[in-house]
Amino acid sequence: MPDLTKRSYKKELLDADDIPFDDIRQNMRELNTVNSLLGGHKITLAGINAIGTVKRSGHGAHNSLTICEIGCGGGDNLQAINNHCKKNNINVSFIGIDIKKECIDFAKKQYPSLNACWITADYAATDLSFSRPDIIFSSLFCHHFTEHELVKMLLWMKQNSSKGFFINDLQRHPLAYYSIKFLTGIFSKSYLVKNDAPLSVARGFKRHEWEAIFKTAGIDHYSIEWKWAFRYLIVCKHEQ
Repeated sequence: MPDLTKRSYKKELLDADDIPFDDIRQNMRELNTVNSLLGGHKITLAGINAIGTVKRSGHGAHNSLTICEIGCGGGDNLQAINNHCKKNNINVSFIGIDIKKECIDFAKKQYPSLNACWITADYAATDLSFSRPDIIFSSLFCHHFTEHELVKMLLWMKQNSSKGFFINDLQRHPLAYYSIKFLTGIFSKSYLVKNDAPLSVARGFKRHEWEAIFKTAGIDHYSIEWKWAFRYLIVCKHEQ
């Protein structure tokens, strides 16, 4: 039984470099299902709305909005945002960044009509400051990193976004850990999901740990909101 009072630093299987693409694809499909059923996409949309609305143009449509996701995986979050924007008459374009070429290739194939620029790279090596997107976000991404690495990530997201950034990630909690371990053990067909889903919870953060990371980064204006199921939505809106 893991000691969930302390954060785990055990590496997830998905962080390895030699995983067959068929295994990654199954992992991404199941994660999208989990995000849909447990409200993960709704939390992402809440993050978009929390940073600010966009004004309507003279023809009734909204002005354009550019949204960037780091660690975008197969692009499911961006597609969910795109569907929301279409329903609300918002013109939107996307930037999807992922270090795994297999994920970017899968995203391009899965969502060919998405108005997106796909970048295969380490987000930290990507300079967007010359044309900053309005919003940068990450979903189920931060728990892959150390606290020191997250300080650098927060500063990068702040520097490269024009309106703000947000994080949608897991709360470390025993109920979350054992629930996802039980559910994936029964329903998942992916050894990656079965191993990494509960480990992701064990690698997640509690509110006071996020507060310490933001303090180290020197970022004072942000909000942390608990969301079902055992998620935190962390929003940093730039002062205009």
